[in-house]
Amino acid sequence: MVDKTVAEHIVDFLERRDVKHIFGLCGHTNIAVLAALAESPIDFVTVRHEQIASHAADAYARVTGKASVVLSHLSPGLTNCATGVANAALDCIPMVVIAGDIPTHYYGKHPHQEVNLHADAQQYEIYRPFVKRAWRVDRAELMAEILEKAFHLAESGQPGPVLVNVPMDIFSEVISSDSFDRIISNTRQLIKPSIDEETAVEIIKKLYEAENPVLYVGGGILLAKASKELEDFVNQTGIPVAHSLMGKGAISDQHPLLLGMTGFWGTELVNQTCLNADYIFAIGTRFKEADCSSWYPGYTFNVPASKIIHIDIEPTEIGRNYPVEIGAIADAKKALRVLTKVAKKLYPEVKNTDALQNKITEFRETFKASNQEMATSQAFPMMPERILADVRIALPEDAIITTDVGWNKNGVGQQFDIVTPGSILTPGGFATMGFGPPAAIGAKIAAPDRTVLSLVGDGGFGQNPAMLATAVELDLGIIWLVMNNNAFGTIAGLQKAHYGLTYGTTFPGKAGDSTYGPNYAELARAYGAQGIAVESAGQLVEVLKQAISSNKPTVIDVPMINNPTPTTGHWNILDIYSPDKDVSHVSTD
Repeated sequence: MVDKTVAEHIVDFLERRDVKHIFGLCGHTNIAVLAALAESPIDFVTVRHEQIASHAADAYARVTGKASVVLSHLSPGLTNCATGVANAALDCIPMVVIAGDIPTHYYGKHPHQEVNLHADAQQYEIYRPFVKRAWRVDRAELMAEILEKAFHLAESGQPGPVLVNVPMDIFSEVISSDSFDRIISNTRQLIKPSIDEETAVEIIKKLYEAENPVLYVGGGILLAKASKELEDFVNQTGIPVAHSLMGKGAISDQHPLLLGMTGFWGTELVNQTCLNADYIFAIGTRFKEADCSSWYPGYTFNVPASKIIHIDIEPTEIGRNYPVEIGAIADAKKALRVLTKVAKKLYPEVKNTDALQNKITEFRETFKASNQEMATSQAFPMMPERILADVRIALPEDAIITTDVGWNKNGVGQQFDIVTPGSILTPGGFATMGFGPPAAIGAKIAAPDRTVLSLVGDGGFGQNPAMLATAVELDLGIIWLVMNNNAFGTIAGLQKAHYGLTYGTTFPGKAGDSTYGPNYAELARAYGAQGIAVESAGQLVEVLKQAISSNKPTVIDVPMINNPTPTTGHWNILDIYSPDKDVSHVSTD
């Protein structure tokens, strides 16, 4: 047994769990932990705002597949951090947030910075609506047990963030290592459930007897690292694949049986194929609103005419939005392995899908041709389609892309090929503006040898440009491509369509007018990064290639015209804003 401060024991515990990085920001409540980290091999990634830390940690966990760690100060630190933690929660990203709090002997006295207007010593309650669990550590001897539970809970079942809230005097309390020693031999990872062979046989038989089955996959495939298993299953069964926004990149967009993204921003091919399906086999998806055209019949899914088989790690997601015929609680990776094995046993001959593949290929070519004029346009400010096309040309296939909200998310989901599974990181459920730029930091730290590019609008980039300081200090060769339309473009188009104005949604001046708005290239240089302002459409590909080869933090400011993302789906807000009227989601006037 060794006597140390609780903060030192925490760092020892994290080292034994092979934690390599902690994201956060200092405060008077957590400097005991920072002091313990000073001699540790764990790197503390310091940022200028706690939301940067939680978004970076979110992306880090997505790339590594393990729970990331955030260290936060109390009150304003914890509330600054909250948006990023909530974003991770809604996208099921494992994260352990360790937060400092007021000293226990000051409970009820309303000390400096405590959240205390209506409750005392209840800071951790702020996180209850979105974390899987929030602990307040009231005795130092409980720290080891709580930390172990925190990591197990964050990574098991439907993953997500947890909060460990620690009064600062407990961080500094000296205790023996006994409580930490007792858990050293305990397992670090819980075994996840699969499905039994009997259930697999029932599912496979129904799918093979169906006339028009569709496989519908979500972000659960990526969380389970099950892309290879998904591809093996598709290749064996010949079932076409549709995906949710979060399922983008679960399988290569170049797979011959990949239909595309469903819902509001889905294409006619994928929405019509799903509408015509007699069986929909859903894995790792929650049938969220935008992916299901607000659950309106006739746009994306036709339930109950279409029967649903649903596999998910979280039982409360099964049957939440649509009734299911078969529901099974299982890890996607393990379930797909069993299903493929059973399919090969029952139906060893691979189904001929030439006609279906030809239909998909023909649609892809037609859809691409319909965008060709925009994708090759010399117009400046640039067309968003041209920006995405040029990015795809310049980037290596395994580059990691972080998106934000707007064209860089919806347009990418619809018409930007992700070739390497798991290489796109998107804010889904919370759709947080400002996610993409700091997420790129976490992605690059997790995968330093891969190209990392943040596709972001000027609204999202302007949320927290201070992440550039961290990138420069750590010499992270990240590229931020600012799709600059001088507006909150998606909302501006929506407001224009329904109310005929753009009040509060656009900025002064026009995109590309250098006399208005921040100069993002100069801003980058002020932080010590490279800053480039694109001045013509033909310049972008070469600028991107140079930025990649430089391996230096680089901001590329690209003036953009705010064209709408084409859609065949529906969104309920259209009926709220303009009931009984045929009004589009966006106006280009």
